Amino acid sequence: MAEWTLKYADPQGQIHQQVAVGSEKEVRERFAQQGYLIYSIQPKGKAAGIGGRIGGERKKLNLEKFLIFNQQFVTLVKAGLPILKSLDLLADRLTDPKLGVYIRVVRDQVRGGALLSDAFDEQGVFPPIYVTSVLAGERSGSLAEVLDRYIAYQRMSLAVRKKLLLSLVYPTLLITLVICLMVFLITYVVPSFSELYHSMSAQLPVITQVLIAVGTTARGYVLTGLVGLVVAVFVFRWWARTGSGREWVERARMRMPLAGEIWTKYEVAQFSRILSTLMVGGIPLLQALDTAASSLGTSLMRKALGSAAQSVKEGRPLSGSLASTGIFPGLAVDMMEVGESTGALPQMLSSVAEFFEEDVSTRLTAALSLIEPAIMIFMGIFVTFVLVALYLPIFSLADSLR
Repeated sequence: MAEWTLKYADPQGQIHQQVAVGSEKEVRERFAQQGYLIYSIQPKGKAAGIGGRIGGERKKLNLEKFLIFNQQFVTLVKAGLPILKSLDLLADRLTDPKLGVYIRVVRDQVRGGALLSDAFDEQGVFPPIYVTSVLAGERSGSLAEVLDRYIAYQRMSLAVRKKLLLSLVYPTLLITLVICLMVFLITYVVPSFSELYHSMSAQLPVITQVLIAVGTTARGYVLTGLVGLVVAVFVFRWWARTGSGREWVERARMRMPLAGEIWTKYEVAQFSRILSTLMVGGIPLLQALDTAASSLGTSLMRKALGSAAQSVKEGRPLSGSLASTGIFPGLAVDMMEVGESTGALPQMLSSVAEFFEEDVSTRLTAALSLIEPAIMIFMGIFVTFVLVALYLPIFSLADSLR
């Protein structure tokens, strides 16, 4: 008989995983009758875990186009159309061909009797929070309402991400132009003056000799340096994708003076919003923690949340479990503690997300506002140094001619 790797939550919200024997339908019915909430069911030996694949990373999905699909899907469901008919109407009309392939597979699996959440989970490309939200909607019979909450979460998440990216465009462009200007001055302008002074047999000051030595040397190795830089970038990116490399990069980023605090608060805001969305949708706390952890893009945060989830299983409150990780800011922990004591944890998590998103935006804006004058001051000092070093011999020759 077929063997299945089953992941489910008991009535207390604790997550379990075991191997069950029988047909998929029999296994589902047997565990559902015992009051368990089935999280995922996969053939034994296949990737387990909601929304992912063991041994490989999740494929990328265009979240904006996926959001449009969900808006259309919810509209059709609210209009009274069956799920299968809604998928039929949308599958061949999506503007994203990659997404269309997955939606057609989902439609075919639903037509074959699979649950909608399992069909989405089977593809390995859809966000874990989405798969879990669909599962909650199926169990509660309110799929449209649950998807509405997911759409609201995704809109907010995309808006925050776009705002951060747009804030970084100008400083990145400015730094790139400054680096290009410095390379041009060192590798082209300085060697040209070197040839001029060599033809004049002029006695050069020490500062000019140093600058010309640097410029002529850099000119001879500019292509080699460029190739080496490209190779170093690719090697670093490859290493940063390994387990140890990714964790080292994340720890280094967290310890950076200003950027580390901003990055940590952004991750805390993302986690709080995901957890709030899941809990409002009726997902038990432990199951929601597991999904929230797998939805985050940083292994360091996932490891910390795994430790916190284990503490929650042992009976500790969520706030105390998160505080013991040493990553979550004290204010976030205090707000969650208030939410737990008042029975309004999902609403407090949403407030935590809003507060830290606004704090990240404010701090990032303040930091970026200091980058432009700092770059201008540095560039002014550098250009002044180059001009003084290059023109000082000319002034000395002019004095000697007098």
